[in-house]
Amino acid sequence: MAEGYWNNYWRNRRSRRSFLGGATALSAGAAGLALVGCGDDDNGGNNNISNLATPTPAQGTKASPTPADPFANAKRGGTLKLDVTNDIPSLDPYGSTSFLTKATASYPYSRLFKLNAGPGVKPEDVAPTPDLAAKFEASADALTWTVTLRDDIKFHNVAPLNGRALTTDDIKYSWGRLTDPKNTNAAQVAFVDSVTYPDAKTVQFKLKTPNAAFLEVMADANLFWVIPKEADTGGGFDITKGAIGTGPWIFNGYQQSVSLKWKKNPDWHGKTSANFPLMDAIEYAIIPEYANRRAQFLAGNTDISGVDDPNDLVPTKQQIPNVQLYGVLPPLMSFMYFDNDPTSPWNKDPRVRQAISMAVDRDAITEAIGNIQKLKAGGIQVSTGWNNIIPAGMKKFWLDPQSSEMGENAKFFKYNISDAKALLSAAGFANGFDATFQYPATVYGQLFETAAQATIGYLQALGVKLTTDVQNYTAKYIPQTFAGNFKGIAFGYETPFPEGGSYMQRFFLPNPNNHGHISDPDLAAMATAQQKELDPAKRKQIFFDIQKAHAAKMYYVPNQAGAVTSWTAYQPYIQTALDIHTRPSTYAVGTEQDIYRWSNK
Repeated sequence: MAEGYWNNYWRNRRSRRSFLGGATALSAGAAGLALVGCGDDDNGGNNNISNLATPTPAQGTKASPTPADPFANAKRGGTLKLDVTNDIPSLDPYGSTSFLTKATASYPYSRLFKLNAGPGVKPEDVAPTPDLAAKFEASADALTWTVTLRDDIKFHNVAPLNGRALTTDDIKYSWGRLTDPKNTNAAQVAFVDSVTYPDAKTVQFKLKTPNAAFLEVMADANLFWVIPKEADTGGGFDITKGAIGTGPWIFNGYQQSVSLKWKKNPDWHGKTSANFPLMDAIEYAIIPEYANRRAQFLAGNTDISGVDDPNDLVPTKQQIPNVQLYGVLPPLMSFMYFDNDPTSPWNKDPRVRQAISMAVDRDAITEAIGNIQKLKAGGIQVSTGWNNIIPAGMKKFWLDPQSSEMGENAKFFKYNISDAKALLSAAGFANGFDATFQYPATVYGQLFETAAQATIGYLQALGVKLTTDVQNYTAKYIPQTFAGNFKGIAFGYETPFPEGGSYMQRFFLPNPNNHGHISDPDLAAMATAQQKELDPAKRKQIFFDIQKAHAAKMYYVPNQAGAVTSWTAYQPYIQTALDIHTRPSTYAVGTEQDIYRWSNK
């Protein structure tokens, strides 16, 4: 089966906004590593999501590129100054599952495939496209995928690699790192039976069963980054202290709690005639507190920064004439999840989990974190929805919890404190119970923390006597709680994936990131079925069936952080082809977004 067939297949099975151009978890906590894009989101249908804000009425300006060359008037050179909320847990792409590590990897490293965000690409056409690959071909049964590497790929001209050519030895080493049992993401590629390397330029994947999202998985910035074989012990390159890859940016220093710096790779294989990246360097200021990030932006010391508090939108417009404000509904899900101790109340009776969900007023949280009514009254468009176990921003696979299609299980999403208390009592907990409520501090930003505090209040009103544990993100939350090693109730963001199947796999199939260690045969069977189903309509129905079935069990209780418009402010002099530049819903900001930015300062 030829490459062209698969290009058409993936393009034709997409709805209006399969890959949303928008913020990921990064924009919620590290705006510099997740620069919010713009675009619309008009899938139609009976959902409650309005059109996305493009530039707001806040005197936003756009670049005006010519149709022939959107970068014809781009000013090249200079340094892009961004911010990030925390230190990088690891410079090794396989050293941490943190969004900070994965986004950082997108600057020096490449993947076999990326997402084709860029000039001239319409939102509905954002799809996997070759990066290190020159071409690929799938067999007629979709079980064998043959990838041929480009001939012009070189590692950065930095010792000890010194610009040597990429070979399949590097692919083999990187695949070994991804599939190492110690890597908690290894389970997401467990559908691959074997990988062989016929020669120095060819990689062949053989799958156990067909996978409808093979290319999306390969393009997922959470997973497969190609690193040099020298990163192995004794190879002369300590990947925990630096970064040497084939990507658009060369590592230029990391000072803990201060800054992370990159410089342009002049030999990048993706530079084309436009000489990308457009800017010479990028500097990240590490600023944990939102108030300090905002102060630095207002003072002109950073170029782009997230607006965590929507109340700051109008003041930002007033303080910086012609500031550019962009908002988008991200494909981002926040949720509560539970320990797997069989003696815990939520594991004794599903009505406890149902009660917890019904005790949460999703509309009130949405208003609290999004300032919806005030912004709309001011003429600013805001998008909202209720997260399911597929985020509201991932419209292609999302089933609106408020829709009639949810059936009777929709009631478990609706705020009803009296019925919630009755369920808790029927489950044997009329007087409530004690529990620890844990979530990460600082890193995800004010919006997330507001949602966390509101959720604590709702659980206490239900009768849950909470002890709050606000955890260090790097030291405890990611390596322990997020991996399912905790006691009590946890609250956090789920990793944003470019394709819905990864949510189902992570939530319901055996893997180290199955946060609640959920073992439900019915949901596991459906999670496996969606992976193998190649018919788009049938596959979408499986996603809907999973969401309806899970609503009655509520192993994971979706929350509203991530289900409102996320905002980013650009200094007036920062330019990009935003009107034609789409944004993928992954962490690959360095490769797929920051290469297109320039400054007229």
